Amino acid sequence: MSGKITVFISSVTSSMEVRKHQMKIQDVLSGAKIDHEVVDVSANKEDLSRMRDIVGDSHALAPQIVNGDNYCGNYEAFDEAVENKTLKEFLKL
Repeated sequence: MSGKITVFISSVTSSMEVRKHQMKIQDVLSGAKIDHEVVDVSANKEDLSRMRDIVGDSHALAPQIVNGDNYCGNYEAFDEAVENKTLKEFLKL
C-alpha cells in the first residue's frame, strides 16, 4: 500500500550542492509524472520533526524522500535508483 510521495526540502540551505539535489529530485519526479508534494522543513519545525521521525534519525537533513510514512531514502539513494532505472521500486510504487 502506498501513500503520497513527499520530498522534504530546506529552502534555507547555503549549500549549492543541496539546492541542486533538491531541484533534481523535483525535476525527475515531475518529468516522470509521479505525483508528489514538496514540504519545506525550514518553514515549520513540526515538518522537520515529522521528517526525522520517518527517517529514524534525529539529525537527518533535507532532502529526504518518503512514501506516506515509509522512508524511501536520501538524495544519494534516489540518484542511484534513477541511474539503475529502479525509481518506482525505490519510491515503493
